[in-house]
Amino acid sequence: MTANVINKEAWGGAEVFDALLADIRLRRQEFETQRYVSQDIVERFKEIGVYRAFVPKRFGGDEKSPTEFLQMVEAISAADGSAGWVASFGMNPAYLASLPLETIEKVWAETPNVVFAGGIFPPQPAKRVEGGFLVNGRWQFASGCMGSSICGVGITPDDGESLPRMAVIPRDQVTIEPTWNVVGMVGTGSHDLVVEDVIVPEEWTFTRGGKPTLDSPFFKYPSLSFAAQVLAVTTLGLAREAIDVVRGMAAGRKSVTGAPNLGEREYVQIEIAKAEAKVRSSKAFFYESTNDVWATIMAGDEPTPDQVSMLRLSATNLTHECAEAIRIAYQVSGMTGAYNDHPLSRIMRDSMMCTQHAFMGAITYKNAGAMLFDHKPLPGYL
Repeated sequence: MTANVINKEAWGGAEVFDALLADIRLRRQEFETQRYVSQDIVERFKEIGVYRAFVPKRFGGDEKSPTEFLQMVEAISAADGSAGWVASFGMNPAYLASLPLETIEKVWAETPNVVFAGGIFPPQPAKRVEGGFLVNGRWQFASGCMGSSICGVGITPDDGESLPRMAVIPRDQVTIEPTWNVVGMVGTGSHDLVVEDVIVPEEWTFTRGGKPTLDSPFFKYPSLSFAAQVLAVTTLGLAREAIDVVRGMAAGRKSVTGAPNLGEREYVQIEIAKAEAKVRSSKAFFYESTNDVWATIMAGDEPTPDQVSMLRLSATNLTHECAEAIRIAYQVSGMTGAYNDHPLSRIMRDSMMCTQHAFMGAITYKNAGAMLFDHKPLPGYL
């Protein structure tokens, strides 16, 4: 595909980036078996700029655009869905920017390559004590926590006045329990975080979705929408890989039954053409919405609610259209793709996890549809 091609020079250079993708492809089973992306890969993510992509330049960051970042996640996801999902949390400055400025300066004081992993749900009650909040509890779905520098957990202060917050805690004060036993995206290591009697200073907490204390253009981009986008785009990478795998299978010999080569079969040609159309059209809508909002921000304006809604709608649409393209590719592969060690089997499992995520649920369509009729969406959509 020629549109929205990643600029590899922005990510360590073509040679470095391609070598990383090749290594990830070779080690997909390793990640799945151990249920997390290996630390040396996380270190290479740091080297190419995954975690400093949105860090302000004054802290040593690169201040990349949302499209540049999404293209990077897309490319890594084609090599391995779990690796792409873990890389997607390089968007963490969108969260951390809601910390007080003095705290942010401490977060990036030594390096901009800080790996943040969060377990938001369920928010746990936290007692206000001298020095901050007393934090206890267990939180689910902390993707990428095995390679994290700091962790965030959702808390509800007991003062009855404060909104739910995220408490930021050093990794060595958090216990990771390996509970991630799922059908797909196994290598994301989305385990449980357990915290016991840790006092978190109030200045190390923030209201999720609160107003950023940084003023770089990225921090004017809708953070909740971007959190959905970075996950949705993993499905795009998976779908591109699935179609390429089927096309590669067509280079093989004819069936032992004498049936035509896979690529010579009319029904396969028709179905893969449908899959290609789904991928290209949903990708176009996705990046068009992204670039539209970014152009508005760079012009000094604030994105409209309709523009933000299109970010959410295009992300959900991308996920489901690409998942359907993957299903098509898997189905036409026959029994060959059904084996667990076949790329299409892994891609199929990973895509099933993408569609299960709450960000990509049917409620997105309801909210977007309501706005198209000039009705208000449900709280939390925009």
